[in-house]
Amino acid sequence: MPSHSLVEINIDNLDIIGYSVAAEETVIAMPQLDVCFDIGKAPDQIISINNVFLTHGHIDHSAGIAYYLSHRNFCDIKPGTILAPNNLLDPIRQIIDAWGKLDGSKIPVNLIGVKPGDEYQVKPNLFARVFPTNHSKASVGYTVIEKRKKLKSEYTKLSGPQIVELKKQGVEIEYTLEIPIVTYFGDTQYADFAQLDYIANSKILITECTFYEDEHRERADVGKHMHIDELAKLLTAMNNEHIIITHVTHRTSIAAANRMLKKALPKDIFKKIILFMNKKEY
Repeated sequence: MPSHSLVEINIDNLDIIGYSVAAEETVIAMPQLDVCFDIGKAPDQIISINNVFLTHGHIDHSAGIAYYLSHRNFCDIKPGTILAPNNLLDPIRQIIDAWGKLDGSKIPVNLIGVKPGDEYQVKPNLFARVFPTNHSKASVGYTVIEKRKKLKSEYTKLSGPQIVELKKQGVEIEYTLEIPIVTYFGDTQYADFAQLDYIANSKILITECTFYEDEHRERADVGKHMHIDELAKLLTAMNNEHIIITHVTHRTSIAAANRMLKKALPKDIFKKIILFMNKKEY
């Protein structure tokens, strides 16, 4: 039996499963991409996913690290890969070592430190690009990008043997086409993310919007979270096809958040919105 009851949605043949409530737990997985954004409490449904991209160290996003790694080891699955901001590597190693001592066996891990601008290869043509967010020290977000080699236009009419000959001569006949599939912010205050083309044009945007009521603006500022007013400003500058809203506070019901989003956003943008924890939609 699964350890969690997770939200499950599908966008263009990509499954997105997880759970996200502010200060409780956030874990968002995309099995076809073999990626899990943040780990939450490590629900059983995500243990088989090989790559965990941690945005920051707050416990509601990272509590399940040791269980994820230990359970993979118990099931004879290769060590999981965890990407995390560089400043979190030592604390994560300490946690893993401590749990290994409690468990009585070493917990294997492939732990990789990242900083904004780094790229990590997930699959032969799939890469995760790291960018800065505005939440805790060195917090980051991730965009998963498909890279395809395309023939330059000036060579498209050449025959196969002619192309082979040019390659032998060392001529660069191809260019790399980048297709941003999904961007995940994790927790963050507003920033002008639209300045980064791969975020602005990401097919799927997974963004927090924690606070909605006017009286919660100060809470948003103090905790460095997004308020609906900031979200509206951000989304009007973006070109995403699908926008998934996560990390809603318990102080606002999903129904109320949906009403406020409908009021705050232009109709064409509101049509793209999926409130992740609104299970009735699925």
